[in-house]
Amino acid sequence: MRIVIVGDGKVGSELSVQLSEEGHDIIVIDSNKSVLREAVEALDVMVVHGNGAALRVQTAADVAHSDLLIAATSADETNLLCCMLARKLGCPHTIARVRNMEYASQLFLMKEELGLSMYVNPELTAASEIFRMLQFPSFLQRDSFVKGRVEIVEFQIRDGSKLIGKKLSDLYRIAKVNVLVCAVERGDEVFIPDGNFMLQERDIVFVTASTTDLAKLIRNMDIYQRKIKAVMLIGGSRTAIYLARELLDAGINVKLIEKDEEKSMLLAEILPSATIILADGTEKGVLDAEGIEKTDAVVTLTNMDEENLIISMYADFVGVPKVVTKINRTEYYEVFRDKGIKSIVSPKELCSRDIVRYVRAMQNTLGNAVMTLHRIGQMEALEFHVDENICCVDITLKDLKLKKNILIACIIRGNRILIPKGNDTLENGDDIVVVTTVNRVISDLDEIFDESFLREVREGRI
Repeated sequence: MRIVIVGDGKVGSELSVQLSEEGHDIIVIDSNKSVLREAVEALDVMVVHGNGAALRVQTAADVAHSDLLIAATSADETNLLCCMLARKLGCPHTIARVRNMEYASQLFLMKEELGLSMYVNPELTAASEIFRMLQFPSFLQRDSFVKGRVEIVEFQIRDGSKLIGKKLSDLYRIAKVNVLVCAVERGDEVFIPDGNFMLQERDIVFVTASTTDLAKLIRNMDIYQRKIKAVMLIGGSRTAIYLARELLDAGINVKLIEKDEEKSMLLAEILPSATIILADGTEKGVLDAEGIEKTDAVVTLTNMDEENLIISMYADFVGVPKVVTKINRTEYYEVFRDKGIKSIVSPKELCSRDIVRYVRAMQNTLGNAVMTLHRIGQMEALEFHVDENICCVDITLKDLKLKKNILIACIIRGNRILIPKGNDTLENGDDIVVVTTVNRVISDLDEIFDESFLREVREGRI
């Protein structure tokens, strides 16, 4: 597809990388020539210099004949104007990044008038993701599918765990709920395991389970962590405001540390039920004085990755049960984990993920669209709908031949959630969750099957 991206900042550059890797024709518009030069040198993209909200510039980028325009500049109003102009020119799909929380209700009411197919708010998305992590602190990450009915959760096997040395085939006996280990990270390697795979200490395990079974899963697998009642937020960003509101609504005590006096006064007005501390949350003395050792969770939300990492490392060092770190530069993800930084949230990645999911659904004309796409560590989980166009229905899973490092993690059939077994089949109308490694692009459900096997099925030999 032909995709125009206006703005080459954090979100725009992340999208340029992901979408160009997936084979789309990318045109980047930005008013900064040096940024465009870097984009051309690093990626196979076209660039146009200028204001993306100007008719002359959109005409030069041939927006009229593009499939999608994504407006991701730093100004909400510019992004909305870009989308309105693009739709007037004939571009069928537009996405705007809108960060101002006051615009949320207006966008919902005026989506069609503004020419928007979709709008994204990175800070709001990040806050929701962090809140989900804090609901079940035993998990490093949580990702939901099928409208929240199925989850893939991530946890680490700690010293003394009853799972050490156990084969995956023994997992049901231990967990006492239907679960499937869909991936295991061990050091730098990622495994899509079978039943004979043996778990080791420090393995990071990804498990598929019904949302209703999560509490039982935690208890039976001996990974319980006390419920969070008090949270310390470092940095009064937009994400902090969104998150604080969710936490307060859930009855959780919030202490927010912000060093800017004017911003602290504003936070006190916006969040009257929270405790706002005017101090530098990067200083050890301040953290100790405010009782960091006694809090249930610390979330670092400053605008500096380095500050967030250092504070998180200190929180982990003093024994805070749950630490969540907001970062933008995720290329050092594995290094962070070795330093006690286990639960990481990146607003730009979350925002990009949602947009990439939309793009993948757009390009699928057969109806087997990627309905949900989540990147979790070094793996990717995708949700598909099975319809009559899939040729491998009614064949048992044990007879299906999938490509290497691909696993069907869950089948949803009406109101039933099936953790797959060998005698199960895919049926018309099912929703399924597929897990694979992040270096593979899958845009159509048929792409998960071995090509020779698929050919035999289509020729009627299976």
